[in-house]
Amino acid sequence: MQLQLNKPLAFFDLETTGVTLGSDSIIEISILKLHPDGKKEMYTRRINPGKPIPPEITKLTGISDEDVKDQPSFGTLAPEIKDFLTDCDLAGYNSNKFDVPFLVEEFSRAGIAFVIKGRKLVDVQNVFHKMEPRTLSAAYKFYCGKNLENAHSAEADIMATAEILDAQLQRYGDLEKNVNFLHEFTNLHKTVDLAGRMVYDAHNVPVFNFGKHKGKSVAQLFKVEPSYYDWLMRGDFAAETKDSFRHIWDEMKLQELKNKLSTSG
Repeated sequence: MQLQLNKPLAFFDLETTGVTLGSDSIIEISILKLHPDGKKEMYTRRINPGKPIPPEITKLTGISDEDVKDQPSFGTLAPEIKDFLTDCDLAGYNSNKFDVPFLVEEFSRAGIAFVIKGRKLVDVQNVFHKMEPRTLSAAYKFYCGKNLENAHSAEADIMATAEILDAQLQRYGDLEKNVNFLHEFTNLHKTVDLAGRMVYDAHNVPVFNFGKHKGKSVAQLFKVEPSYYDWLMRGDFAAETKDSFRHIWDEMKLQELKNKLSTSG
């Protein structure tokens, strides 16, 4: 690798039970440690998260409850992982936003301080994004081979956007040439409201996508903490978002009434 090192650089990746920091857990960790002298070391371990692995995570990672049932917990492995990472800078893909904070959180749960201060952090995804800008002008150059004249003119921008889509449909054979497919393909997160304050989880249940309750069922939280619904409705949210909150609240109340009537009947 054409990389000058003054200290070891540890590339690492985590597989987890989900993406919610504080409630999800690591099920696999893999570390490639590069030394200044060119030596390479690899460390990979499966980890028992102490909770069931969601089916969608098993489908994504290939790691099932059976695969980790006899594996040690992170707390058991924490001392050797920390030792392996001693004096290492850290690198990964989207690691600054996900893997680094997740790893620190797991160490904290295990009662072990893992200090980031003094370590250099290299996020390869950010190199990609900075070197290959995701602007409309960059996309037009990449897909259409032309410079976008009058960028940020609404008419020029929208004409370029239509031309880019046409070029994408020609370039990628896997893209179906119909709007239904493109709707599903381009909506990376299934949002409940247009602002994305709520999204559907793997079970198609609306969950919060912001704040301290991120990842929690909206209806369930409204049930146990109705004052939060009142706060949301007084908050500075878009009207369409409030309508979505109100719809979930009304559905919850209707279900409660049906349950009450069926019990009393």
